[in-house]
Amino acid sequence: MKVLCIGHSSYDISLQIDEYPEENTKHRFGNSVRCGGGPAGNAAFLLAKWGIDTTLATVVGADDFGEKLKKEYSEVNIGSTYIETSFDQPTSLSFVLVNKSGSRTVFNVQGEFTPLKKFNYDFVPDIVFTDGHDYGATTNAIAKFPQAIKIIDAGRITNELLELCKYMNYIVCSKGFAETVSGFKIDYDNPNTLVNVYGTLMKKYPQANIVITLENHGALYKDNQEIKIMPGLNVETVDSTGAGDIFHGAFVYGIANNFPIEKTVTLANIAGGLSVKKMGSRLSVPELSEVLDEYAKKVAAPANGNPENQQAQQ
Repeated sequence: MKVLCIGHSSYDISLQIDEYPEENTKHRFGNSVRCGGGPAGNAAFLLAKWGIDTTLATVVGADDFGEKLKKEYSEVNIGSTYIETSFDQPTSLSFVLVNKSGSRTVFNVQGEFTPLKKFNYDFVPDIVFTDGHDYGATTNAIAKFPQAIKIIDAGRITNELLELCKYMNYIVCSKGFAETVSGFKIDYDNPNTLVNVYGTLMKKYPQANIVITLENHGALYKDNQEIKIMPGLNVETVDSTGAGDIFHGAFVYGIANNFPIEKTVTLANIAGGLSVKKMGSRLSVPELSEVLDEYAKKVAAPANGNPENQQAQQ
């Protein structure tokens, strides 16, 4: 399977803090965690690290951060032919303040988004994954590779991203996206709200298989005409930065291996859950062996009386 990932790359500098800084104060940090980030970049990194033939189409700046990103991508053998260098805009940079509770505040430093210019792909991908940032490059790939499985990371809401969702086979979206587009709020104590949100999205995008990520609550998906919740891992959160991107990358991995939707969501849930145990989005991508070991434990749990998932609707 060949996967083409299209979208955003950034470089992250993460700092751990005891509490959010007060205004008009100075702080000195002895340590920082520095690594690549960005939705498409992180997903592509995971896929290549896990052995999938992956090509990334993204734009980086002609600066040190852009060179660092290229080096990270080369270390896991990501196809770099379509990683373009912009001499007009610097590499997108993010400063991440990570509270010791595991929550984080992200400051993105980015000028105008720089779209890709080259679409003369010399291969035919089996899967096209997009984070929705580059509308032109994504629509080009949709038209050029109609037989490819198309998957989108719908984490933000723009008119262009909403339009792209109409052409996707899989929409993996955030809770915030799902609530805004459906017009319903999720109340975990009221399963009907989960059904209302999911059902509304199904009507809006009937061609797609939809998965809604619910952060520490897991993921909402449909399997055999049943809407289900796959619970998240019970782990201590150190840094949640990039957990969603890692979920998406692992989800694409499952689709690339033709796994059933339940196994695919389970693996993605595990990968995202394991990632929050470490600082730095790119540095927290787990080994495939770790995820498979955790999966083996999870699927064995029902035999001991622990259900693997919960049904939101019978």
